[in-house]
Amino acid sequence: MENNNAPTAQRTSRKQRRISRRTTAAAAVLVLAALGVAPAVAQQPAGAPAAAHSATAHSATAHSATAHSATAHGRGTLLGITPVADLDRADVARFLASGGMDTGTVRHGLRAYRLTYRTVTPQGAPTTATGLLALPKGGPHRLDLVFGTHGTMAHRDYAPSVGEDFGRFAPYLHASAGRAVAAPDYLGLGKGPGRHPYMDTKSAVTASVDMLRASRTAAQRLNRPLTGEVYASGFSQGGQVAMALGRALDKGVDRNFRLRALAPVSGPYDIENAETPALFDGRVNDTSAVFYMSYYLTAQSRLHPLYKNTSEAFRKPYADIVDDLFDTHHTEEEIIPALPATLKELLTDDYYRRLQHLTGGLLEAARAQDGNCAWKPDVPVRLYSSSGDTDVPIANARDCAADLAARGVDAPVVDQGSADHNTTYMKSGPQIVRWFDTVAARR
Repeated sequence: MENNNAPTAQRTSRKQRRISRRTTAAAAVLVLAALGVAPAVAQQPAGAPAAAHSATAHSATAHSATAHSATAHGRGTLLGITPVADLDRADVARFLASGGMDTGTVRHGLRAYRLTYRTVTPQGAPTTATGLLALPKGGPHRLDLVFGTHGTMAHRDYAPSVGEDFGRFAPYLHASAGRAVAAPDYLGLGKGPGRHPYMDTKSAVTASVDMLRASRTAAQRLNRPLTGEVYASGFSQGGQVAMALGRALDKGVDRNFRLRALAPVSGPYDIENAETPALFDGRVNDTSAVFYMSYYLTAQSRLHPLYKNTSEAFRKPYADIVDDLFDTHHTEEEIIPALPATLKELLTDDYYRRLQHLTGGLLEAARAQDGNCAWKPDVPVRLYSSSGDTDVPIANARDCAADLAARGVDAPVVDQGSADHNTTYMKSGPQIVRWFDTVAARR
């Protein structure tokens, strides 16, 4: 989930996004991304590093020698590597500074690549996905990995591997500090086919694990092998995904990777008891509430029995257009003006009441995403949030910390004060880099 404040601020935010797309330097935007079909083997641009050219020459079958190629449907098999960025240290610093981010941790330039890889749909059918792998220019030969998961996106071109926008801040921040970064686009975003199953944590984790596997192969081919040490972070929707991925790694989903620290930012960890109630009591601003709920209901209705027809949930004329608005081809500038100002205007009276007292498919959908803080990490955990966040209220982080505390884990909630949703990440990101440095130094 990304930032969209009250109406005046929201109009200012849209102007900033238009500027950011022209300058390829986004600052505090609602990031959007979507589908596309990736090539089986990427083409090498002129002037790209020789190592990247060598990487693309390998066929997908070469990956079968690795342990993870034995998984179902060839999950994690690397299909292509496409260079997408080559920045020196000053370039990275300028990009991060354009978003108001502290650049004190910038130590290196970086090269970034779009990876195309095999994974599976929420139903378990074979598909492909894409993601961004960023490697520092410098630092140790063998690299620790930061796994960074992005927030809510509705249009394809904002995915980390495609658009140099908000989705690149975290990858560039951590890569410039000297670690490899793997940032999945998720299913149906970037160059992956199909619609994005928004807020389906299970499939986001599946695609993320397979992105880890593809990143391991790609880094080896690019002559910057990974150590297997993983530092997990993520923002908003990605904060939830990072927590769930950490849990999967802790359970040994792939023994090539070892979780070392976990630092999600502003994740909606408790949809049932924190995020959904906040949509109705003023803690989430109206613009964001309408945007998120429309996206959530249309995506989750393909996975859970929420309604048989959009008219059961949405008032006219929105029932006729809402599903198409989230087809991954529409931008926020197109989506928000097409929807009403409040949830009361968006939803039928019956569905408005049902969302305030979740039962049936709505409760099933919420609980399918919740509970990812109910485990006992064997690594240090910090939760970053802001009391001023009106997109993902800090109650989510506090509920997560309480779940962890009930299992004997001290996970402090770092409150960034009055910061809005996106600013919460801009403030938290450099702090997380420094904390990861501290954790790594203890090894």
